[in-house]
Amino acid sequence: MHGGFVVWLFLVSFGASALGGTIGMASGIFIVPVLTLFSGLDIHTAVPAGIVSVIACSCGGAAPFLRSGTTNIRVAIVLEVATTLGALTGVRLTGHLPVPILYLLFAAVLMVSAWQMMLKRRAAPEEIAATPPRDWASRLRLHSSYPERGGDVFYRVRRVPLGLALMYGAGLLSALLGIGSGVLKVPAMDTALRLPIKVSSATSNFMIGVTAAASGAAYFASGSIDPMIAGPVALGSVLGAMLGARLLMSLSAEALRPLFVLALVGMAVHMLLHAVGNLR
Repeated sequence: MHGGFVVWLFLVSFGASALGGTIGMASGIFIVPVLTLFSGLDIHTAVPAGIVSVIACSCGGAAPFLRSGTTNIRVAIVLEVATTLGALTGVRLTGHLPVPILYLLFAAVLMVSAWQMMLKRRAAPEEIAATPPRDWASRLRLHSSYPERGGDVFYRVRRVPLGLALMYGAGLLSALLGIGSGVLKVPAMDTALRLPIKVSSATSNFMIGVTAAASGAAYFASGSIDPMIAGPVALGSVLGAMLGARLLMSLSAEALRPLFVLALVGMAVHMLLHAVGNLR
């Protein structure tokens, strides 16, 4: 592997992590299609590299949200049980699914991501705080608050069993596709648990690293992770995630949202074309 390719991997990982961090998503959803489309890597090699990138992205980006008190650690721990089980299931299924199916799954996830970005839920904090509590959330003491400029905003967590079911599916897809399942976790926490979108994003950023670590350990044990690829990807992802977290906390992503939607749709189209090509 020549030095130019290593530098290219670092720059791609840095840019993807900064971009993903700015819009509240992990870098794997961008890195895996880039590696498969532009570097010629097989998807079974790119997916473990994407998992490594997700772990690094979470390590670099979660700290600012934890310091601010926006992350709901109790919710993260409860949901992570289901997500980790889903991730381990996905690792076991990876070798049994043909490449075209993986491409089709990835294209579907990209389209869902684009759709969710266009339909960002805008629930008022007052409405969330007024939502009646559910038994599971009350017993587990999941209700909390997060800081805003006008003071702390209290919110209640709802429909924990539904959230657990959705988190299992998110972990499954995360392991199969090598992506940070934040693209699925944020909408799930936003719509099922009725968390404020800011809390959903911060908590998801904390969780994706744990989910990816479960599947990453399995990939490492099977020898699927190439250190020459994972090394520059991890370094670029950590630095890019730190930049993305700062941008997310200081800038509005609304002006960039249409560009990101177009990028996701473009990648989905490319993946569909690859799936069709592999079916021939």
